[in-house]
Amino acid sequence: MRNVAMILAVWSLPAAVSAADPTSFATAAEVKAQVAALDRTMKPGQGFAWAPLVKGGSAVAAIEIWKKPGRPAVHPEEAEYATVLAGSGTLVSGGTMADASTTRPGLVEGSRIDGGATRALCPGDTFLIPAGVPHWFGITGDRLVLLGTKLPQPAGG
Repeated sequence: MRNVAMILAVWSLPAAVSAADPTSFATAAEVKAQVAALDRTMKPGQGFAWAPLVKGGSAVAAIEIWKKPGRPAVHPEEAEYATVLAGSGTLVSGGTMADASTTRPGLVEGSRIDGGATRALCPGDTFLIPAGVPHWFGITGDRLVLLGTKLPQPAGG
């Protein structure tokens, strides 16, 4: 019976996870399926959705779907690394955030960014926003789909 339980336990693990290789991995098909599933779960009028894709310790790479712009944001102790998977938009980053207030631990939001750099976003674009840097996403099409990862980084580090 013990051998059966052991076989079942090993069989239920994802193929890519083992003691020798702790890599978390998602195939292109799995990424595409995750985007489609997240898109289906969004309610009419919902502007943003997030779902984890791969994890490693405290790091999580997640699918983000933006259908409406959010508020300008700062993550004081996390850098944000992202690649545009689909859609189009605008990234405003740097400068100074007006009316900043902490909305939850690890997130400061404001009303606008003064003096930031503006960049058009399209599939394949990749960016890294250091911790403590204001940023905002505008949506120029029907949506902007990102593969985003928050990376612990003390501000100024």
